[in-house]
Amino acid sequence: MPSNDRYAIYFAPPEESELWRFGIRWLGRDPVSGEPLPQPEGPGLTVDQLAAVTESPRNYGFHATMKPPFHLADGTDALQLRAAVAAFAAAQAAFDAPPVAIKRIGRFQAFALTAPCEAMQRLAADCVRAFDDFRAPQSEADLAKRREAGLSDRQEHYLQQWGYPYVMEEFRFHMTMLGSTRDEAVHEAVAAYLAPRTVRFAEEPLPVDAICLYRQETRKAPFLLEERFPFGG
Repeated sequence: MPSNDRYAIYFAPPEESELWRFGIRWLGRDPVSGEPLPQPEGPGLTVDQLAAVTESPRNYGFHATMKPPFHLADGTDALQLRAAVAAFAAAQAAFDAPPVAIKRIGRFQAFALTAPCEAMQRLAADCVRAFDDFRAPQSEADLAKRREAGLSDRQEHYLQQWGYPYVMEEFRFHMTMLGSTRDEAVHEAVAAYLAPRTVRFAEEPLPVDAICLYRQETRKAPFLLEERFPFGG
């Protein structure tokens, strides 16, 4: 029987870094152990409210997407994927990206780069291409869900070609901290809480020296960080 597992190639800050510890505590789950973490109570939000508005990013795990989640294509398996990720990472050179800061992105809030970064754009595009042979075609239901947001012609082309519309020139590095909401009071409360507590992350470059393989057992299960692959072997 085909596996229900989905895999994704993500960037995640080192587990010993302040950024990682801040992100997983805010979202309320450690993607390595899978254990829940107590979330802070932000101004104007109860613990239950914060849990609700961070449910989606908590499920995906603190990360920035390089290769969006996919089921394995016929004729491929997890061991082959792991070997491919290891080989890809070994051929990469580490680099420093610009610092990150909390930004509003439509109905979301996320850590985003404070300046353009060609190396990050190239890394994401290379990941999309390098692992596409492992990606099973998207279901019609998944395609329809992506189209609900309203896609440009180029995004529709990428959706059909790569299974995801926000790749290549459409890619924007981000580590989501607030799930989709139109509630402006929630946005204001979250921004007010995060702004003073994340200013230190905008003062230093973001080291990029590894990619991570995440796995989700079923659509209802959270993503877990399976393995981190350092650049340069």
